[in-house]
Amino acid sequence: MVNKNILSIRQKLDKLDNNFLKLLKRRTLLVDQVLKNKKFKKDIIDKKRIRVILKNILMKSKKYNIDPRITNKIWKSMIRAYIDYEFRNFKNR
Repeated sequence: MVNKNILSIRQKLDKLDNNFLKLLKRRTLLVDQVLKNKKFKKDIIDKKRIRVILKNILMKSKKYNIDPRITNKIWKSMIRAYIDYEFRNFKNR
């Protein structure tokens, strides 16, 4: 049997997950706007932008005392997922 303290913490995690899903929805809407402005599929992957994002996340992770290995893995995964999303939703103009 799981103790009450763990159950309480898990409820808080579930609430955070719900908030995170709302943020992902907002992020997806912004990605949709960016995608509408891309003329060619080759424009989907911007390696320079990816490097800047990951560098910024590293610095902010250190600033907020979050394990940078966690944030790096999360952001790399999210970037890959959105690149896949953009390729699936790209409409040739």
